[in-house]
Amino acid sequence: MTSTAHLMRPALRVVASVQRGLVTRRQCEVAGYSTVELRQLTRTHGPWVVVRRAVYAERETWEAASALEQWGLRDLAAHLTAEVEHAMSHDSSARAWGIPLLRPRRELSHLTREGVRGGRTEAGVSHHLTRCGLGEITVVRGLPVMTPARTGLDLAREHGLAAGVAALDDVRARGVSLSTLENELEVMQSWRGVRTVRRAVALSDPRAESPAESLARLLLVEMGYTDIDVAWPIRVGGRTYWTDLRVGCHVFEVDGLVKYLDPADGGVARKATREVLRDERRRQADICGEGLGMSRFLFDDLFGRAREALAARLEREEALTRQRFGPTLPAHLAEQGDRIRRQSPRRRPPR
Repeated sequence: MTSTAHLMRPALRVVASVQRGLVTRRQCEVAGYSTVELRQLTRTHGPWVVVRRAVYAERETWEAASALEQWGLRDLAAHLTAEVEHAMSHDSSARAWGIPLLRPRRELSHLTREGVRGGRTEAGVSHHLTRCGLGEITVVRGLPVMTPARTGLDLAREHGLAAGVAALDDVRARGVSLSTLENELEVMQSWRGVRTVRRAVALSDPRAESPAESLARLLLVEMGYTDIDVAWPIRVGGRTYWTDLRVGCHVFEVDGLVKYLDPADGGVARKATREVLRDERRRQADICGEGLGMSRFLFDDLFGRAREALAARLEREEALTRQRFGPTLPAHLAEQGDRIRRQSPRRRPPR
């Protein structure tokens, strides 16, 4: 095989260009490739990779993709080889929309099709059945997917309350109303996991800005707190600070590594780490100087054994704040927060 023999022929490259670099075996055959050629191209460490059975991509394209992008390509490959009318759903739909996914127990592509029996998981694809029709379908980057509302509800059914709350917070932040979610829920009355879905909808809040904030709020709910304010603002010395969560006079802040990392490394920092740390200390001093307590913790603290220890610490720290400053936010801070929200609402990045 010559040095350029691995390159897709022009007719096949046109096909690949509208399928994010993927081609099916059938499309290769139409473009004139023989079985022997395909075997050579897709050999171990060969110039093409097998994304799933009978779906290929050039190795350079595959290896240049991030882990999330590779999963998107696997989803597209599952769609290209499906033989029945369907929509990609659950995790696959979430990836297409950019809805946050907590790490599932098992990484799979998901599709939903009409039917009563026969749901199964095979070859890395989970097949879901519905008797109520596929409903509204949107094509996102060549992939037919469920609506964000249906996707969020399905994630709660499939992966549980925490995953559902994180997803539905994001879905509502996109402008999907509670009434829309409740209408979708109507057809799920007897479906497996519907009780979890209802609770996830009830606990969802469009003001949460990240899965970390969603999971932190859920922890506070499980600890018994009911009056949890999300994205509460306070103005100190001409600066407005938006806090993650607040109960009474106590603020809860979730710290993530992205704020310390350069954008080139997947972070959001626009300053040197020492400057970010300096700003954080000033922010905490300003907020606590107004008669408030603060707890800070890491995203990783919300999982596993660390979660129980975190809950105990937060409970102690909030109790100390209550003893020191009382259980109720001072009227002037409550009024100030309401005024800031009316006059200068927080601007969220588009989703």
